[in-house]
Amino acid sequence: MKDKSSMKLEQLAARHRRVRKKVHGTADRPRFAVSRSLKHVTAVLVDDEAGRTIVQATSTSKSLKLDGDGSTKMKRSEAVGSEIARLAREAGITKVAFDRGGRLYHGRVKAVADAARKGGLEF
Repeated sequence: MKDKSSMKLEQLAARHRRVRKKVHGTADRPRFAVSRSLKHVTAVLVDDEAGRTIVQATSTSKSLKLDGDGSTKMKRSEAVGSEIARLAREAGITKVAFDRGGRLYHGRVKAVADAARKGGLEF
């Protein structure tokens, strides 16, 4: 019998595979992948056809300077969403395909997406 945590990880992986069957990034419309850990959030724009990362933003980056100011995880997520939108605009990208990484569209994943939308990205 498997323990509860390993079953949750398997279910997360299954949801992620299901999402990735449908979401595919191109040069015109890259995949906007959001991943989160217990403490941090990462957002990446990926061109799956070329197999390369276009831009990325993470809550651990020095440019955001969020770790020492007592910010909450939600504020960090919003900052990552705003940063990825800014970097995408600089790279000439306005339309993306959202990949929630098997996570529910709720909480920090939603905060990243909403901040990116406010920054000018179209999903």
